[in-house]
Amino acid sequence: MSGVVSGFTVIFLLVGAGFVLGRTGVLGEQAGTVLARLVFFICTPALMIHALATNDLSVVFSSTLAIAAAAAFSIGIVYALIARFVLGRAIPETVIGALSSSYVNSVNLGLPIAIFVLDDASFIAPLLLFQIMIYSPIALAILDVTALNRTERGSVWRTVAVPLRNPIVIGGLLGLAVSLSGWTMPKALLSPLDMLGQASVPLALLTFGLSLTGTAVFKRGESPRRDVVLASALKGFAMPAVAYVIARWGFGHTGHALFAQVVIAALPTAQNVLVYATRYRRGEILARDTALVTTVLSIPVIAAIAWLIGP
Repeated sequence: MSGVVSGFTVIFLLVGAGFVLGRTGVLGEQAGTVLARLVFFICTPALMIHALATNDLSVVFSSTLAIAAAAAFSIGIVYALIARFVLGRAIPETVIGALSSSYVNSVNLGLPIAIFVLDDASFIAPLLLFQIMIYSPIALAILDVTALNRTERGSVWRTVAVPLRNPIVIGGLLGLAVSLSGWTMPKALLSPLDMLGQASVPLALLTFGLSLTGTAVFKRGESPRRDVVLASALKGFAMPAVAYVIARWGFGHTGHALFAQVVIAALPTAQNVLVYATRYRRGEILARDTALVTTVLSIPVIAAIAWLIGP
């Protein structure tokens, strides 16, 4: 349990620092947007290149990849169907909500929990690959088509090639290519990539904290409360349950392996979703509120998982 407390302490401190920066106005009025773009275009791509180029891919292409994909797609589709046909939401807001309900915080909370609770950081690598290389490109392609006007979208070919131009996807592809080739990147290249990649997590958390300045979660007339509740319930309760079913009866996992898969699925909504929402100017409040609610919710949920099925 100390690992869970440590992981959440790091998050709360950095989010709190972002909130203080926003309240004091030290970084200016556009700080949140600028930091979000920095994370999206520079830091996260560097993180992907470094992570994939320096890790053994045998731990990436494993059952964890399949379980994470099946659980995320299942929950995301359920949210999308309800949001689109019951709540009547527009496609961009539906996509952001689907991500909020199924895109887990794999780095800034996932890594501390993997290290201190699961005692094995390799469980995060397949999840990171799936979310950045598969899940994000699909969502971003839909957002490019539905959230941007015709001038911003450009030609049909430009739309088709959207995932290949996304900086995060490009970073992942480059890192994967380096790893598959067996080439060892020189330190002169790895060091700056490592420095920029390490900045991705704290900057994303600072961006989250900045977004909380002057706003209130579930604010009447501003927050899409039903959407936030739906996304939070699916993320906090349904996704761990789905992962348990898939891991236990689909892949025969038991003991520590089963525990790890369920804990990974119980991680809260990633701040990346807020970065994407800010980038496309759609569903920002939904992404922000869901990330905050699921972060608080995940504390008792992960504790309950550890008590119920922990090895």
